[in-house]
Amino acid sequence: MPDTFLLIQMLIVLAVIGAFAGVLAGLLGVGGGIVLVPAFFYAFQTLGYGGPDLMQMCLATSLATIIVTSVRSVMSHNKKGAVDWDILRSWAPGIVIGAVLGMLLVAQLRTTTLQAIFGILALIVGLYMGFGRTSWRLGPAMPTGAGRAAVSPGMGFLSVLMGIGGGSFGVPLMSLFSVPIHRAVATAAGFGVLIAVPSVIGFLMVSLDGPVPPFTVGAVNLVAFAVIIAMTLVTAPWGVRLAHAMDPGPLKRVFAVFLVLVALNMLRKALWG
Repeated sequence: MPDTFLLIQMLIVLAVIGAFAGVLAGLLGVGGGIVLVPAFFYAFQTLGYGGPDLMQMCLATSLATIIVTSVRSVMSHNKKGAVDWDILRSWAPGIVIGAVLGMLLVAQLRTTTLQAIFGILALIVGLYMGFGRTSWRLGPAMPTGAGRAAVSPGMGFLSVLMGIGGGSFGVPLMSLFSVPIHRAVATAAGFGVLIAVPSVIGFLMVSLDGPVPPFTVGAVNLVAFAVIIAMTLVTAPWGVRLAHAMDPGPLKRVFAVFLVLVALNMLRKALWG
């Protein structure tokens, strides 16, 4: 049986992480994974679980929470008719293939390499959040044919390497190809399901080296999964209400700075420990 005091510490830390992630998701519309992965990393490392496969567990557990949050989001958006099912269906095969390939690669890599990958990709996302413009366009419609066949697996692949759903890459991509923002956000939630489900199934069968927190199955920590889901269900509506009460634009730029700093710190730890 796990140490009771350690389990209580875990529950408290994870509850704080879940509350923060939920508020940010509701306030800024950012996916929880981009917050959860570094938060899990620092929390579990502080609790004494800094093994060679720590990042695998952080990515897998983050993706497990995305299954629940993305399904809820898709159902909610679909009631308002905002999900573009044509895009979702046509992009699904490539995204699933990319997600499976991403899971297989993550299972072979160690924490320092995955930290570096997360740091580089998070830096790109943070810079886009800070400097991107809604007026930027790459084309009048989403790519089809060879373009879709090339881009869709890449989205699934990179998302699993970061432990995130469809929002961080899917929303900017669709916006750049002239999909209205509310439709892009709704459809990206569907991307999240396509990314998370196959990758988590694979991660449940992964065997981790080194010490792992109690109640870890494969690479997924069930305690973190349950606490994060419970807390985000409570706090995401708070963030939504805050978003309607204030201008989230400046806060989004502040979060972009925060994300860049987190990314740089991840890179520092990967390179110099």
